[in-house]
Amino acid sequence: MSSPADLRRIALALPGAYEDTHRKRPAFRVEARIFAMLGVTGNSALFTSLGWDDVAVVKLDRDDQLNMAAAHEGAVTPTETYGHHGWTYLRLGALDEDALALILRLAWTHVAPKRLSRALNDP
Repeated sequence: MSSPADLRRIALALPGAYEDTHRKRPAFRVEARIFAMLGVTGNSALFTSLGWDDVAVVKLDRDDQLNMAAAHEGAVTPTETYGHHGWTYLRLGALDEDALALILRLAWTHVAPKRLSRALNDP
């Protein structure tokens, strides 16, 4: 089971990643582009299910989104409003740390500049 603290630790370990806020909730960015956001109890603006502390949203490539949703049924689901753009809910308590790390890396790769993506993949 993963937690918001796990997401924060894993996200901030990615090259160029930093924490910011977006609509009064923690957002994780690379070069100003959001790749993940943590839910905040009572703050359901933009994404309804982000009104809970144990939910996050990530920005995935559509194929990655569908593959992760199939592999982690019930834990990974497209958002109700912007799912077609790759925005995807994560039920943190239903994901182990390895799955969370993979999903965050996919989200980071989707929005990061290619030069950073290459640096992450080069030994």
